[in-house]
Amino acid sequence: MTSPHPPQLGTARLGKLYLVPAPLDFGCDSLTPLAQTIPHGTLTVAARLTHWICENAKSARAYLKRVEALMPLALPLQAQQINELPREVHKKGDHAGAPGASFDARPLLTAALNGHDIGLVSEAGMPAVADPGSSVVRAAHDLGLDVVPLAGPVSLLLALAASGLNGQNFAFVGYLPQDATERARRIRELESLALKTGQTQLFIETPYRNVVLLQALLQHLQHNTRLAVSSGLTLSNARIRSQLVKAWRQQPAGPDNNTPAVFAIGR
Repeated sequence: MTSPHPPQLGTARLGKLYLVPAPLDFGCDSLTPLAQTIPHGTLTVAARLTHWICENAKSARAYLKRVEALMPLALPLQAQQINELPREVHKKGDHAGAPGASFDARPLLTAALNGHDIGLVSEAGMPAVADPGSSVVRAAHDLGLDVVPLAGPVSLLLALAASGLNGQNFAFVGYLPQDATERARRIRELESLALKTGQTQLFIETPYRNVVLLQALLQHLQHNTRLAVSSGLTLSNARIRSQLVKAWRQQPAGPDNNTPAVFAIGR
């Protein structure tokens, strides 16, 4: 019978899995200076890592190039070992119940079993939070590797803190349905839960559907429900607005279809 943990010979060092936050300006028209959004300690760790797991290798290299502008990398970009998560994982999710949840990420962590630290990075924000990566984190724990989350921007928590909504009891529910009828039903369901329990409901949308989602929210929410929308967080054009729906209806201007946004409803 095999052991669930890898064999360790003598005092051979196992590598660690570092969760490396990325800036929130991915896909935006302008970039925020990295030193303003990513702590120095996180950048220092990122600069010394040479093995990476990511959603997209091109995006990961672009991030490392920005790090390199501030401090030297342990290896040139061309020599960095960068592995991408399978498309099913980063497009359909790898959390419990998602299509990619059964993905075995242990082979991606082979370098850590050989003593190399590995960085897990998403395209924006904290990996494995509203982003893929949970399968890699689970595999690291199962292999007996230390998992080290690094400090950096997490859009959900920034939006929640700035919303004025309940920060003691909240839930992130991902994306709402694209079908108009299903989306309306889900909006009313989340609103009912928020008003009944006081639990803030957070959700996101692909930027090019921001306007459609806001229109649906203003159509289906009750007029005394509070709606908060935070867009472009950490960017120079960041905008945060938290008002009752009846105030939103009087002045419905919200996020555009180019800037990432977080939506929240509550009381």
